Amino acid sequence: MTQAEAAAEFATRRFVDAGEARVCYRKAGQGPALVLVHGFPLSGLTWRKVVPALAQRFTCYAFDLVGFGDTTSPAAYDFSSEGQGAVIQRALRAIDVSSYALMGNDTGAWIARELALLEPQNVTHLVLTNTEIPGHRPPWIPLYQRLSTLPGASIGFRQVLASRFMRRSGMGFGGCFTNLELIDGEFTELFVAPLVATPSRVASLVEFLVQMKFVRLDRFAQLHGKLTMPVSFVWGAADPTFPEHNARAMISQFPNVAGFASIPSGKLFIQEEFPEQVAALTLDALAHCS
Repeated sequence: MTQAEAAAEFATRRFVDAGEARVCYRKAGQGPALVLVHGFPLSGLTWRKVVPALAQRFTCYAFDLVGFGDTTSPAAYDFSSEGQGAVIQRALRAIDVSSYALMGNDTGAWIARELALLEPQNVTHLVLTNTEIPGHRPPWIPLYQRLSTLPGASIGFRQVLASRFMRRSGMGFGGCFTNLELIDGEFTELFVAPLVATPSRVASLVEFLVQMKFVRLDRFAQLHGKLTMPVSFVWGAADPTFPEHNARAMISQFPNVAGFASIPSGKLFIQEEFPEQVAALTLDALAHCS
């Protein structure tokens, strides 16, 4: 399979029922399974730039989280970190994937850790990129969570997302990219425009913010000790959301750290801005997976 063929295959949406959730996912490649989990407020399409390279060695599965992309559920619990992990677990069972490497970015890497806790025997390797850290609070998210409980929250979030100035600010995606020009164009078309255009999608975003609990995140200071599979880190070193020094302090919580690689100019969404480096570092981290 060429990289162009992998990219074309990955563009196709697939759906599977996982309990009350109807899960959208994309698949491409050949070889052992690699499950990819996206961050907030993106979708599985955020892996589109790295999958063509990863698909040369792995069968890549990128899931839309509940409330984002095209995955839906009427159950509030499915929007929580534990619920999201359980939804992906059920989806993997439904498509007969029982052994896999697991990679997540941003909140997707938090949810990947929830999934790894549910079935550690099935996860051959865990790769974490710029993600939540127990005891650390990223800029703006706690405020957004408080605002999410107010009447009219969905309208307010749509207005913020519709503003190019706000999207490029620190309150938007300004801290996610070194090159702010990448916020415009394809990124906005794929991830922002659907939210602005569809009130139900923003309502799901709000529900996600309400259900994701930092008190649960902080428990991972101990729960990380249960993740005995090899764990690798690929980190954007310039990220103001999840600073590298906090991440390096966190690695002592894991019993089997396989490596920590940095992308010097990378921020939160390194897979969007530095896809070739992310793919190369991921392939290196997973070199012994079979």
